[in-house]
Amino acid sequence: MRAGLIDGKAIAAEMRAEVRAEAELLTKEGWAPKLVSISVGDTAAAELYVRNQQKQAENAGVEFEARSYPNETSLEQLIGILQGLNGDPRVNGIIIQRPLPDHIPVKVLQKAVHPLKDVEGMHPATIGNIVYNDLALGPCTAVAAVEILKTLPLQMEGLNVTVIGHSEIVGKPIAFLMMGLGATVTVCHHMTRSVAMHSRAADAVFVAVGKPGLVTGDMIKPGAAVIDIGINRVETPEGARTVGDADFDSCAEVAGWITPVPGGVGPVTVATLMKNAVMATRMQMEHYRDAYARTEV
Repeated sequence: MRAGLIDGKAIAAEMRAEVRAEAELLTKEGWAPKLVSISVGDTAAAELYVRNQQKQAENAGVEFEARSYPNETSLEQLIGILQGLNGDPRVNGIIIQRPLPDHIPVKVLQKAVHPLKDVEGMHPATIGNIVYNDLALGPCTAVAAVEILKTLPLQMEGLNVTVIGHSEIVGKPIAFLMMGLGATVTVCHHMTRSVAMHSRAADAVFVAVGKPGLVTGDMIKPGAAVIDIGINRVETPEGARTVGDADFDSCAEVAGWITPVPGGVGPVTVATLMKNAVMATRMQMEHYRDAYARTEV
């Protein structure tokens, strides 16, 4: 019996419908959600992502502006640009496209984005809030992966979960998000002695490493959920194709549910970005109203 295929596109479509409804409400209140995308240098690698984000934004009722700056733009100039966007009430979310030129450290730019406009969920304050189970604007990929798991008929409380990969923006946030739901979580990384020992004991496995075929069917507990976050381009006799970190065919023979790549976590990640955009807009609207509300004397 093969695993049930998790349809990320269908989950994303439902999320976009909810986002559009919220965006329409905000627009009626005078706060039309708007995202600004920042690209620097040779933008060819990011162009596909930008076009996809723009398309999804339009479908969700969110205005999208793509800005591109030359490679020689300095860090100081970019920080000044971000400060201007932070102070502009017409801009509700900022996306920093990667890759960036070598002289631009991405973490410095992420810190320069105001937490209320951090729709990617990359600001250190945003990441830190997850420890306190504050999920206002969580990291998009991590939140998307957990949201996918929540659509399955599994009880989160007490669920045994293994996370393979411990990056600051995916693996670690997933671990904290799942602990916030009451799961028992094991995190594996390149120094883990036996990843298979942990993954075979798990009711759900998240994998986000960037190594195609890393997780195979003999590493999965029968009936477990496999949430594959990896995106890798590999060459085959039929040409280049996109695959995940899990060996799909062998895992599908054992797992109860599995996400395809592409079509699994990816669409839900973009939908989560749009959800964060409308959430950030509402938070900013409430912030401005609280800060500038008229008081009776």
